[in-house]
Amino acid sequence: MIAQVEKDACIGCGACASVCPEIFVMDDDGLATTLQEQVPEDLEDAAQEAADSCPTEAIILS
Repeated sequence: MIAQVEKDACIGCGACASVCPEIFVMDDDGLATTLQEQVPEDLEDAAQEAADSCPTEAIILS
């Protein structure tokens, strides 16, 4: 699974970083970014939960 954050859609709420800090962090601009795009298999459920918690659907998982 690949995780990406669409910066134009991110409002910086921090939900993704709270749910899955191993993959998502907040950058210096206060917007979400990924620590690593390739999501390890054991973190796929947490990454999906983070995407589901995003109020603007800025997280893209593929």
